[in-house]
Amino acid sequence: MYVLFTVLASLLFLPVLAQHFFPYLIPDALYIVRIIGNAVKMSRYQRKKPFYTLLEYFLDQVKKKPDKPFIVFEGRTYTYLDADRESNRVARALQARARLEEGDTVALFMGNEPSYVFMWLALGKLGCTAALLNYNIRSKSLMHCFSCCDARALVLSQELKDAVKEILPALREQNVKVLVLAEQSDTEGIESFQDKINQASDDPLSTALRSNITAKSAAVYIYTSGTTGRRSLPKAAMISQERVWVASVILSNAGVTSQDVIYVNLPLYHASGLFIGVTCAIERGITIVLRRKFSASQFWDDCRRHNVTVIQYIGEIMRYLCNTPKKDNDRDHKVRLAVGNGIRADVWKEFLHRFGDIKIRELYAATEGNIGFMNMSGKPGSVGRMIYLHKKLFPYALIKYDAEKQEPVRNSEGLCLEVSKGETGLLVAKISSRSPFNGYARNPQQTKEKQLQDVFQKGDLYYNTGDLMRIDEDNFFYFQDRVGDTFRWKGENVATTEVAEILLMVDYIEEATVYGVKVAGFEGRTGMAAIKIKEGKQFDPVDAFSHVVNYLPEYALPRFIRIQNSLDVTSTYKQIKMKLVDEGFNPVTIEDPLYFLNGQKKSYVPMTAEIYSAIESGDIKL
Repeated sequence: MYVLFTVLASLLFLPVLAQHFFPYLIPDALYIVRIIGNAVKMSRYQRKKPFYTLLEYFLDQVKKKPDKPFIVFEGRTYTYLDADRESNRVARALQARARLEEGDTVALFMGNEPSYVFMWLALGKLGCTAALLNYNIRSKSLMHCFSCCDARALVLSQELKDAVKEILPALREQNVKVLVLAEQSDTEGIESFQDKINQASDDPLSTALRSNITAKSAAVYIYTSGTTGRRSLPKAAMISQERVWVASVILSNAGVTSQDVIYVNLPLYHASGLFIGVTCAIERGITIVLRRKFSASQFWDDCRRHNVTVIQYIGEIMRYLCNTPKKDNDRDHKVRLAVGNGIRADVWKEFLHRFGDIKIRELYAATEGNIGFMNMSGKPGSVGRMIYLHKKLFPYALIKYDAEKQEPVRNSEGLCLEVSKGETGLLVAKISSRSPFNGYARNPQQTKEKQLQDVFQKGDLYYNTGDLMRIDEDNFFYFQDRVGDTFRWKGENVATTEVAEILLMVDYIEEATVYGVKVAGFEGRTGMAAIKIKEGKQFDPVDAFSHVVNYLPEYALPRFIRIQNSLDVTSTYKQIKMKLVDEGFNPVTIEDPLYFLNGQKKSYVPMTAEIYSAIESGDIKL
């Protein structure tokens, strides 16, 4: 009896002892169990003939819970059945007006609204692929993004009609069907589409329309600037049907249940918005509270009004919420889980202190990448933890990287070297059938540039994430920086070569190099440009302001301009940016003329010590 009592007592205290001596064992084990469970489930779906896509799963959810709210948007609720019927109408209207066939691509140029989700579902029902265009892009970038996915049609929101008018002649040359979500259109070449949807039948469509879809078929194209910095325009990452399934279990891995309600305010053209916000909601069978754009002042009121339990974020969102005026009801909400990426450790702690016991699941992933992590332990600042079994299933490593040469360090045998704990290295992940890299649409060169050969043995192949990471003694990963010429600001990747091309359109700018600089209190880096003025010309600060504002989205604007007599280059004529990045924008230490983008004066203004101090102290908001 005594022995039995001792054994039972030991078992009772086993979790406590495990937590004390192995503090990360339970969250690690829980994470791995969820990953394996979801992998088994997806493997079962892949064996079905035809391939069981997430769309088919959505249709099964409709049968199980037809009356459950699927999307709540601006005072209106759409059930799972409503979404099914509405997407049937859209699919039939698309079929009639655009003459689509299985395998065709349709570009979506829209803001956040339920119609975006209905369009995506409709294209899936037709066996077609959606290309998700960033609604901030214009002119050359917009036409490039449309063309590189070989889309047959373009569907746009009414408010984006003017942007499409700029490229309409080029679209008409390619015989592209352009459809605007409006009851009528008076622009030749842009056809009204909402009236066609309203008139269409909501009867289910035949599965024969998508009978040839496989796990490897393209499900969606999502645009990314990438990290190599060698090209100026966005790349269309091809996301396969099986990859959509992988992305759809992120919330499941984080611990979301079918009873949760998720708040989505990130753009649906973004991987975070579409995958974490929509596909994960479908996989869990939960309700989406959708908002057109993020609003710090309305965030918590929305969460309270709709009983939101799960929020998604980028680091900037959390900081914006922490910067709002404190209120007595800051902790009066039902949010229990926050899933996203990019939150600084100090903001993490401040957020929890102010808004209560919310489990933060910071993750790491890339749109086109083949590796991801999630911090299940709640350690502030970390994007996840190295777990032995996870690494065996999905091999990856941190390798030594030469920032000056912008390439991995290799030994005498031409192989890469792993970094030690505490040392920053480039994250690479092995490309295999279990961890594929699908590359970019119609762009084999850039696809090849993201692949590293002969990493640890001759003939192996790894995906180059372009991200510098560090791992600590407890095996936690910390994101450090992005290599190459791309930097991140306000949750968006900014390709410096694209910004430089816009600057070089100005007739008095001879050379331009663009880079990101750190600003106190902000995640990521904001844009700065070093330029050389043509001989006999002068810098026009008002004209420069007008030019960049007209051609670039807000997050890509160069906040600072530095005028130099010449721009330094290497012996191979590559622009040297590291020194410029290190020097920043302090007028006290920089002798060159410096300018600051002033939105109120609609001009670049001379950078002064006073302006610099106000930016560093947070008195001037960027």
